[in-house]
Amino acid sequence: MELHLPDRAEIIEVGLRDGLQSESVIVPTAIKLDIIHRLIEAGVRRIQVASFVNPRLVPQMADAEALCAALPMREGVVYSGLALNVRGVERAGAAGLKQIDIGISASDTHSRKNANAGIAEALQQVTAMATVARAQGMMVRAGVQCAFGCVYEGIVPVEQVVRIVDHLLSVGVDELALADSTGMANPQQMARMLDTLLPRIDVPVVLHLHDTRGMGLANLLIALQYGIHRFDTAFGGLGGCPFIVGAAGNIATEDTVHMLDQIGVATGIDWTKVAACTQTISDLLGRDLPGKLYRLV
Repeated sequence: MELHLPDRAEIIEVGLRDGLQSESVIVPTAIKLDIIHRLIEAGVRRIQVASFVNPRLVPQMADAEALCAALPMREGVVYSGLALNVRGVERAGAAGLKQIDIGISASDTHSRKNANAGIAEALQQVTAMATVARAQGMMVRAGVQCAFGCVYEGIVPVEQVVRIVDHLLSVGVDELALADSTGMANPQQMARMLDTLLPRIDVPVVLHLHDTRGMGLANLLIALQYGIHRFDTAFGGLGGCPFIVGAAGNIATEDTVHMLDQIGVATGIDWTKVAACTQTISDLLGRDLPGKLYRLV
């Protein structure tokens, strides 16, 4: 059976934000900037650089403004940041970012742990955040976290995800992300979710896949066959939400790009150069990272 796949896929590098946010070793701003330069040289064109959150809670992101002030301006390269509230959106806009990533968890328990708000309140917050972002001329990407399951609540009802997706679309977002924040999705569940959601969505869809249970790339392959071609990845497979018990990293950028290369889906990215970035961070953190291919370079 021949797979029906898109010719190209777009990789959104989230290692500098999602990947580093839970690490106790603080990565200096200069090293983050060096990694950004090298990722661009590798062909990465979308990079999530920081989250605009309370630095007391996430010390790794304390340099968000300083990092944004020093970002290299390159044609075709888009930098984005994550915000959890209106203040975060305002900070990102003041820092000069043109795209903001906002979202809401489909799990009420996770929402309260991650954003200190239940789903009902979070829906109101995300509307306010989108309004502020629009006023600042920013593109808005909205995401549904824990869309495929929650370690606290188990399987999240599809109806809950549909309700949140409909709300996000109603506030006028430019891109919609579905996040398997806990890595609980399986390929069959992925197919069923996409069957349900895609007919309702009229903006580009991004998948944010974690590899906690080793099914990240399998889920990506299913999504490709549905025509989805935008994916969040993190160099080295870094990542994991600090408010999710047992959370593991994202699918690794270099592993994902290599697989896509092998099945004829172009990304424009040199995975060996990304792998070299992974080795740099692995050395700095003093441990092996979950990614596989960087060990072969």
